[in-house]
Amino acid sequence: MTVLLTGFAPFAGAATNPSWQAASLAAVRRTDTVAVELPCEFDASLPALRAAILAHRPELVVCAGLAGGREHVTPERVAINLIDARIPDNAGAQPVDVPVVGGGPSAYFTTLPVKAAVAAIESAGLPAAVSYTAGTYVCNQVFYGLMHLIATEFPGLRGGFVHVPEEARMPLDSIARALEIVADTALTVHEDVTTSAGTLH
Repeated sequence: MTVLLTGFAPFAGAATNPSWQAASLAAVRRTDTVAVELPCEFDASLPALRAAILAHRPELVVCAGLAGGREHVTPERVAINLIDARIPDNAGAQPVDVPVVGGGPSAYFTTLPVKAAVAAIESAGLPAAVSYTAGTYVCNQVFYGLMHLIATEFPGLRGGFVHVPEEARMPLDSIARALEIVADTALTVHEDVTTSAGTLH
């Protein structure tokens, strides 16, 4: 069973991006997982994601991105069809108030069992919460684009998005472990729990 983990290239002048560092570390530790670095560019991110899915034919895709200021690992529940870039991407593009996919649905829900994943991460002693906002930058674009690809081209594929903290707030090994737990939970839990979970609004 193949899991595709993705993280982003560094952006906004940073030297590293923990989403990619953690995804690549998790892939090294697992025999069922491949990791792909996505460019932090609006025009290039979704073609790179689609190419990775075609190349590896995974059964599960977990995309990760950095959420500066958050202290928890936060699986995202919903992606919205909106790009509203506060800062330019790595190619200098800064689209404002445009859809991720013209004519696409207003939103997509993840197909990851996010509440079960949060519970499993917390059971491992790591802070986690469900998030209901993936923002309007490249992270949300990739999340929405992934779910649109699943809806239109790759039926049966499961996937979603996880925001991770900065390394200063959580060690890289712990971030990688949390991503592994998300993947393991998604591979074994096909209907999310219906109890309440910690949330980040």
